Amino acid sequence: MTETSSDNGKTVGIISYLWLIGWVIALIMHNDKKTELGAFHVRQALGLMILWIIVSIINFVLGIAGIPFVGYIFSLGLLVLWILAFIGAIQGEKKLLPVLGAQFQDWFKGIG
Repeated sequence: MTETSSDNGKTVGIISYLWLIGWVIALIMHNDKKTELGAFHVRQALGLMILWIIVSIINFVLGIAGIPFVGYIFSLGLLVLWILAFIGAIQGEKKLLPVLGAQFQDWFKGIG
């Protein structure tokens, strides 16, 4: 992995958290100039997006079952994780997300 500058990795990290379109743009930017920081945040953002899909499915099922407030709690937790990750990208730091951050790095190690 070629380290070009910490700012470049920081920019890729910030853009990667702007959902799917931002993630695709960040991945393209990262493939042009690979940085360790950029790869870290691209993997974390991918994990968050997959988690968002799972939480959306759970929310849908719970909404049909008549207990949507449990889904709201899952959504709030996901929002907190996103905020933590986004702040880490803005600060240019590699902070693993609580609980699943290390697994995201391991599962998606092919990216970067």
